[in-house]
Amino acid sequence: MTESASHQHKKMATEKGAIEVAIITVSDTRTPETDVNGRFLQQEIENAGHKVAAYFIVKDEPAEVEAALDSQDTKSAQIVLLNGGTGISSRDRTFDVVERRLQKVLPGFGEIFRMLSWEQVGASAILSRAVAGVAHGQFIVSTPGSPAAVKLAWEKLIKSEMQHFAWELTR
Repeated sequence: MTESASHQHKKMATEKGAIEVAIITVSDTRTPETDVNGRFLQQEIENAGHKVAAYFIVKDEPAEVEAALDSQDTKSAQIVLLNGGTGISSRDRTFDVVERRLQKVLPGFGEIFRMLSWEQVGASAILSRAVAGVAHGQFIVSTPGSPAAVKLAWEKLIKSEMQHFAWELTR
């Protein structure tokens, strides 16, 4: 895609207006009071002029993650942001649920996320199974649950491209 075509796509996407976003925090320990990622994302989404369509905190159990993804409120969102459950421990199962759902995987998201993470955490970045893609007309992003990882993904990869993601889904 040429630079001018990319710029034109982003301009057209911006003209579409506010986007509905669902936030799913996957954690066995967080509560609404302690979910710094959920609060951060809600504030950032609203500051960017978009709407939080749904917000869930679920345990890293496949059935709970699937139920949040299948919720009517989540289904109304154009973009779904999950955080947590992307590591390699036996409790980290979010990636597996998301990977099964994705109809189109965007490998570049995880690759670039891990590259950027390398600058913060070094070789530990390879333990992340961050992933993004499209499923049933939604753009789904799944990142690690550390606040630094959520902030990195938001600031470097998601925020500037949100409207472009949503627009591409309607083409």
